[in-house]
Formats: sequence, structure tokens, C-alpha cells
Amino acid sequence: MNTFELPPSAPAVVAHGKDDLRIEDVPLAAPAADQAVVEIAYGGICGSDLHYWLHGAAGESILKDPMVLGHEVVGVVAHAADDGTGPAAGTPVAVHPATPGPGAARYPADRPNLSPGCTYLGSAARHPHTDGAFLRYANLPSRMLRVLPPELPLRRAAIVEPASVAWHAVSRAGGVNGKSVLVVGCGPIGTLAVAVLKRAGAAHITAVDMFDKPLEIAAAVGADAVLKADDAEAIAAVEADVVIESSGNRFGLASAINGAVRGGRVVMVGLLPSGPQPVAISLAITRELELVGSFRFNDEIDEVIAALADGSLAVDPVITHEFPLSRGLEAFETARNSAISGKVLLNFGA
Repeated sequence: MNTFELPPSAPAVVAHGKDDLRIEDVPLAAPAADQAVVEIAYGGICGSDLHYWLHGAAGESILKDPMVLGHEVVGVVAHAADDGTGPAAGTPVAVHPATPGPGAARYPADRPNLSPGCTYLGSAARHPHTDGAFLRYANLPSRMLRVLPPELPLRRAAIVEPASVAWHAVSRAGGVNGKSVLVVGCGPIGTLAVAVLKRAGAAHITAVDMFDKPLEIAAAVGADAVLKADDAEAIAAVEADVVIESSGNRFGLASAINGAVRGGRVVMVGLLPSGPQPVAISLAITRELELVGSFRFNDEIDEVIAALADGSLAVDPVITHEFPLSRGLEAFETARNSAISGKVLLNFGA
């Protein structure tokens, strides 16, 4: 029986516009019949959250109204959905933040991440915007919730969403067991990709970044070698069978193309700015490289949860900082500095 009483408001992280991020109380609405109320425990700060704060936009998704940020969240069900779907009150859960859109005939049925009109928690891609879940109590459709096994701590589970992005990217490589892999860009997605590659049996993993701290994290989760991003000669000499490009800038993509072996595959998971990009595409042509996009994820989240629970996916070094929600602005300042931080968590219960 659901006895939880929803408070009238709760503290949240709200982006009001460029350079205008606030920790403020927001009113709470009663959940719809298919929604559970989740008491959020942890939230991971994503690059898109930083973009809404720093630029008032994430790519072509432009902030037009104040929006609650956050899609990397875990917590405990405080009130189960009234329609009887989803987990019971008291269940620890992770969140799959996507809602596929209509138009199934326009994308492969097994790839709903490509659906036109897909919405995501904490996204300004549509108007009205889709509020995120960086707040103490979030109303979330029960279909988004994934039950967490008791052996998986909530703090570690906070990495489930970005780890699923990395898992999807590695799956787009088409098999990495016994292969040499180059990972360009060692932010949280890049370092999580290293961890996934290690678990998947990659023979040799080389990690590339501009800064020492991300490279330390990459080595801690399984990289066999690390290179600075400005060492173009060493990167080109890698000649990796597979490259994961996770820097999200044209210089990283250039490194990825240069570091791939002839006939190799480059998986592009780092989201480059919209518009034309100056890239030496002629090398991709003459070397017959396969350039493959990777966007979000689908049901990989279930495999990620299982791998985190059984310990086969080692990710703890990726989480470098944790802040209480009351210090949320400091948390965002830390997360924007990739020279000192990996994944930065907000603790909503502290």
C-alpha cells in the first residue's frame, strides 16, 4: 500500500539560461497513474548539463524556459505507480531517461534511440522542454525504471547511464575481443569505454587525452598505454583495429582517423558541434576506414547493471567527486574542469 505523502516542493538544479544555474525549490505535481515517485539519491553531471549552464544550449537544443537538469540518476521508489506497473515502494532503481518518439517505420525497430521525436530527461530538444530529475523527488514513468540488485550500491549505480552510452559505443565497434583499440578523449564516457573494452577482451587499449588526470583514470580502469593528445606521431603509430572517438571535437576526430589501422573502424560517440567540421576525410577514404556513429543507448542498460553488480565492469575510479545538493554550483564548477575531475556526483540525500 502506498502511504507516501508528496511534499509541495523540493530542491532542484535548474538552468534558467546561459551562465544562470540555480539550486531552488520547485513545485511538485501529483504523479500520473503510470508514474512512480522516485526519491533521488545520486545524480551524475553530464556534458549536456554543463552545456545548458555554460551556453544556454546543448548542440541545437536551445534553452527557452527554465529547465530542471539531470538524466543520470538513481534512487529509491517512494511511491509506486498507481496503475500497478513498475517496482514497489522501497525498491532501488536506475533510470533509462529516453522516451522513443513516433515514426517506427523510419528507423530500425531494434534501435529506438534513433526514433524521430525521441525525448530525454533534462533536454531542451522539444518545447515545452523535458524536465530532468536533478531534484529530491521525481515523477518518472514506471517503464523508465530498472530494478537494482541488492549487491549494487546506489553510489556505484549512479554511473549506469553513462556506462550504457559507453557500452553501446563499444557494441557499435562490432566485436573487440583480441583487437587493439584506441580511445580518444578520456572524459567519463571515454574512461567508461576503456572499462567496457577491458571487460570485452580487447587485447591492447591506448588512451589519449590532453590532461594527466583523465589518463590516470583511464589507466586505473584498464588502459594499457596512455598518450597526450598533442603527440600526433605517437597516435598515428598506434594503428588500432578499432578507435572510440569520445572527445567530441574535430581535433579528436582527426586523431581517431590518423590512429586507425587501414581498414579499421572508428566509432564516433563524442558529439561534435553542429555544422560543417574540417576533417581530413580523404584519409578515411584512402584507408577504407569505417566511420560509425553511436548515439545514446537502448537495452544495454540491463547488461550494464548486471556487469556492475557482479563486479566484471570496474568503474569506481571514474567517480572522482561527490557534493551535496546544497553545494551543487560548486559541483558544476568542478565538473567543467576536465583537468581535475572525472564523473562528478550530486548527493541528494546529504
